Amino acid sequence: MREVSRQARAKGHKIGFVPTMGCLHDGHLSLVRRVKEVCDVVVVSVFVNPTQFGPRDDFERYPRDLTRDADLCIAEGVDYVFAPEAEEIYPRGACTFVETEGLSTVLEGESRPGHFRGVATVVLKLFSAVRPHVAAFGQKDAQQAVVIQRMTKDLMLDIEVLVLPTVRDEDGVALSSRNAYLSDEQRIAARAIPRAIQAAEKRVAEGEWDAEGLLAAAREILEAEPLVLIDYIALVDTTHLRPVDEVAGDALLLLAARIGETRLIDNATLRR
Repeated sequence: MREVSRQARAKGHKIGFVPTMGCLHDGHLSLVRRVKEVCDVVVVSVFVNPTQFGPRDDFERYPRDLTRDADLCIAEGVDYVFAPEAEEIYPRGACTFVETEGLSTVLEGESRPGHFRGVATVVLKLFSAVRPHVAAFGQKDAQQAVVIQRMTKDLMLDIEVLVLPTVRDEDGVALSSRNAYLSDEQRIAARAIPRAIQAAEKRVAEGEWDAEGLLAAAREILEAEPLVLIDYIALVDTTHLRPVDEVAGDALLLLAARIGETRLIDNATLRR
């Protein structure tokens, strides 16, 4: 991968990168399409990163189908699929990790201790191997995007990080590899998540800025669905992910919920 990157850069080519854990869907492919518009060479990585899964997470059963992923990448005109083994990314004796203090221990970080240490570490390693000019991430994983943007800035990496809109299914549910775990009944219940976000957005459109009222509107929708168990729901600023009392400028509405054994996250940017 490094040699491919070296040769591309020597030719003056701009390298675009989409890091994934595979099980590709149209959300991932939307990132690929955007990167293709601004870069000469497109690389997609497929790596299920063990260090971002906790003991309660689904590492062993996380869906994997590299052949299907590669076929989708070929169809989209991806130049290279980078699919390293865990031993290549984490060789024996590896003991260096990346922490984004403050950002990585709240919200998802509080629910999944160590998750963002694993995310930041693997993304930095992938950046080192691919050496992209541009890297694209989805807004669905909003906190992850904030963490990666902060890491890139703090470590002075010469990489432009694009954060692109969440892609949703026809029923409003955000595309996610984990949606495959849902039964038909659970999938219907999952529609409460985008409805909750829409309820808060509607309040903002009507001129309500108070966090308490916005969160109550979203929570009411979620609590009305018996299969949905709320993990957290919060309104935070877009830079430090600190709770805010009202929407002033941009604020992130973030939520996570369990439906059976499946944990789903979603978010929206609320603007005043």
